[in-house]
Amino acid sequence: MYIILVYDINVKRVGRMLKVCRQYLNWVQNSVFEGESTPAKLKELKMRLKKIMKPEEDSVLIYKLAEQRLLEKEVLGQERNPTDQFL
Repeated sequence: MYIILVYDINVKRVGRMLKVCRQYLNWVQNSVFEGESTPAKLKELKMRLKKIMKPEEDSVLIYKLAEQRLLEKEVLGQERNPTDQFL
């Protein structure tokens, strides 16, 4: 499945959140990540994020698509970290 993850958390926890998300997904812009994931890896990621965040202050949004090809992405301006890889 293809995942888009967005978080809005207290600045005190941003560094830890960023570090964990980068281990599972591609960083695309400030608090935005995307990439392929298995259900098991997504479950592991969510468990790790829940240990960092405080639900009364922070939020994480996860969008799931069956496949990346079902996503149409349009970028206005400069794309900070393109996820397209050419072989």
